[in-house]
Amino acid sequence: MTDHDLQPEESRALQALAQKVCHAFVTGAGGFLGKAICRYLRAAGVEVTGFARGSYPDLELMGVRMAKGDICDKSALLAAMQGCDVVFHVASKAGVWGKRDDYFCPNVDGARNIIEACQALDIDKLVYTSTPSVTFAGTDEAGIDESAPYADSYLNYYAESKAIAEQLILKANHSTLSTVALRPHLIWGPGDPHLVPRVIDRAQAGRLKLVGNEDKLVDTIYVDNAAYAHILAAVSLSDDEKTCAGKAYFLSNDEPITMAAMLNKILACADLPEVEKRVPAGVAYCVGTLLEWVYGVLGKTEEPIMTRFVARQLSTSHYFDITAAKRDLGYTPLVSIDGGMDKLKDSLVNKL
Repeated sequence: MTDHDLQPEESRALQALAQKVCHAFVTGAGGFLGKAICRYLRAAGVEVTGFARGSYPDLELMGVRMAKGDICDKSALLAAMQGCDVVFHVASKAGVWGKRDDYFCPNVDGARNIIEACQALDIDKLVYTSTPSVTFAGTDEAGIDESAPYADSYLNYYAESKAIAEQLILKANHSTLSTVALRPHLIWGPGDPHLVPRVIDRAQAGRLKLVGNEDKLVDTIYVDNAAYAHILAAVSLSDDEKTCAGKAYFLSNDEPITMAAMLNKILACADLPEVEKRVPAGVAYCVGTLLEWVYGVLGKTEEPIMTRFVARQLSTSHYFDITAAKRDLGYTPLVSIDGGMDKLKDSLVNKL
C-alpha cells in the first residue's frame, strides 16, 4: 500500500503495530501527511477510518473508510471514532495569514474535541502532529532540542494556536489516555501540495528570492519519514513502558541544509535554473509588516506575498537535535534528501 518497497525497519514497525492496533482514526486523512500515514496503516493491515471535510476516492480505493466532517464538530467526531483504538490527529489549519478564529477554532477547539472524544470512547492512544513553530520566536534555532521553551510571543496565529493545542494534548496524557506530540519540519515529497508547487510556481514567475545575505541551515523531512515516525510513536504508546507518552519530539531528515541548497534541489527536479536573487532580511521584514497592515486595513483574506513570520523563517536557522526521537521512538530517517529528490523528480516527470 506504500509507494515504495518497505525497508526492514518499516516492516518491523508495521508488524509491531498490527499486533497492538486494530482500528486507527486519522484526522486530516486527505492531506499530504495524512494520506502517507493511511498508506502505512493499510500496509500493516490495520483498519482505518479517515476523517476529512472533502471526498477522497483514492483513500477509499486504499481501503480507508472515510467519514466526512469538521473537527470543530464534536458530535461528528464521536460518531466517526466509534470502535477505534488509536487516533492520529493530523488535521489543522495551516498558513501564515488569516483571522484568529480561523486558526483557533480548528487547531485549539479541534484538539480539545479530539481529547474529549478519546476520553468518552475509551480510546487510549493519541498521536498528535504538531510543528516546530511552537518554539519559534523569530530568531535562530540552531540545533535546539525539546528543552527549548515555547515562544513568549508569536508572529502568526498558526504557531500560537498549535502551541496551545500541543500543550492541551500533552496535559491530557493520563493512565487512561497516552498522548504524544510530533514536530516534523518542512514536510516535502511527491504529491506535496504546498512547498514544492509554491517554489516551482514562484520560480517560473520570476518571483522566487532568497531572504538575507547569509545562508542559514534548516531541517526538512521527507513525507514518508514523517509518516514512519508517526507509526513508531503509535507503537511506543502501545508498549507497556510508553516511553514517549506525555512528550513532544522534533522530527527531521537529520540533514541540515541551507535554504538556498534545498530550493535549488527542488528546482533541479523541475529542470529549472537555480535561484540567485536575494532580498535583505530587514527589507523583507519591513515589507511583511507593511503588507500585513495594508491587508488588515483592507480586510483582504488572501495571503500576502510576504509576512513578518515568513521573513523571519527564511532568514534564520531552523535545525534540531532529534536525539530524543531516535532514543525513545527508535526513529531513523529512511529516505535521504537526495533519495527523496530522486522520487520527487520522477513524480514531476510522470505528471507532465
